[in-house]
Amino acid sequence: MPRARSSARALLLAAVACAGLATPALAQQLQGDKGPAVGGGEKRATRTALVLDRVAAVVNDSVILTSELDARLAPLTAGLANINDERERARRGEQLRSQQLDEMISEELVVQEARKSKLNVDDKEVSAALAEIKQQNGLDDTQLAAALAQQGYSMQAYRKEVERQLLHRRAINMLVRPRVTVTDEDVRVRYDTMSRRSAAVSKVRLKHALLSLPPNPSNELLAEAKSKAAAIVEAVRGGASFDDQARQYSDDINTRDSGGDLGWIERGSIATEWEVIVFSMEEGEVRGPVSGPGGLHVFYVEELAKSDLEEFDAVKEQLQSEIYREEMDKEITAWLQELRDKAFIDRKI
Repeated sequence: MPRARSSARALLLAAVACAGLATPALAQQLQGDKGPAVGGGEKRATRTALVLDRVAAVVNDSVILTSELDARLAPLTAGLANINDERERARRGEQLRSQQLDEMISEELVVQEARKSKLNVDDKEVSAALAEIKQQNGLDDTQLAAALAQQGYSMQAYRKEVERQLLHRRAINMLVRPRVTVTDEDVRVRYDTMSRRSAAVSKVRLKHALLSLPPNPSNELLAEAKSKAAAIVEAVRGGASFDDQARQYSDDINTRDSGGDLGWIERGSIATEWEVIVFSMEEGEVRGPVSGPGGLHVFYVEELAKSDLEEFDAVKEQLQSEIYREEMDKEITAWLQELRDKAFIDRKI
């Protein structure tokens, strides 16, 4: 994201990347394309008295404030200004707000579980992450402080957010990772399955249209989104341009103007449930609706790149990593649901 160089979001993601912790695929779904996680119940320097702010959600004995949610939304809502229809702009804004609040609730649950398990991140680790951020972005202390100030963050508040994100990653590593094992037999089965194909698809040129949905959508909203997805699929199969369909109907403000273009996607770079689908599609094929983060998706494979399958020993490590990532995705999803099932969550907005 070229323009994110000076944003608090980009710097925070840099902190996570340089932490030296495992990064399972679903962690992208948890942190994915969003701003710094600022929810939670800790007494932070940036938090004003509750009487001056509304509560967006209660998560066990912690609260997420509307000001924190607004800070998360700020870098994400710029694209909404390009939507001319006022009602549509408002609808998408509300969907985005609901989705981001749901993600903040998940993040807070993970941090709470980490602290309950006596996991912590010390000042040295936070300082090391900040040093790496400055080095990667070519910033000194003054420039970093200025970049953060533009996003409404003090250095003290930003250190707390870096600490929370590192703790989030540590929780995934320590509490979920031990639940996942990949055997040699698992790898061999995967290889044998691939070898039955004449050639292995190494990457796809992928496009998509997003029909956004809030968490736990009503039957009416879900039916409406499914109907729109089916209409897109039918239109493209009937000869319509997928680019035109995406520009007209997709709720993804980041890719809509480019016809839903996600670029070349390699194995291991997208959510597992998507990878299984898109890497089984043919060139020019459209498929959907597919459930995923944010709502329902319609996928279109514009082009395929194939390569001959290498010998088992040459790809064993890669396949092992792919299977491990898939299993981590499943375990993280199950673990998050466990946390939600036993938590007290009260969404106020």
